[in-house]
Amino acid sequence: MFDIGFFEIIFIMVIALLVVGPERLPRIARAAGLWVGKMRGFVASVKADIDQELAADELKKVLAKQAAVPELEELIDEVTGNPLESAESKLPGRSEKASSAGQADKLADTPVTDDKSK
Repeated sequence: MFDIGFFEIIFIMVIALLVVGPERLPRIARAAGLWVGKMRGFVASVKADIDQELAADELKKVLAKQAAVPELEELIDEVTGNPLESAESKLPGRSEKASSAGQADKLADTPVTDDKSK
């Protein structure tokens, strides 16, 4: 990340030993390690959030492209259990009278209950 080699780290440790002293150096090194760990965790969480947002945006774009495909709507109608209605409505020459007659036939097939028997 910073492109620091082994000799640079040794040089920094020697300077820190001379400036801080041998008694306080372990505490300072531990504190520095904790701060570096916290910073790495923070950077990792920010990267994960950005990746998640990018993936969500990409998914939205893909879904928008798929929604624009008319064959997909026909396939959805077939899968949901309305294949006859979707196929009949797509037939050329099908008028509203024929579709309303089909609905009347469906209503005629339903049984009628007598509410007076209760």
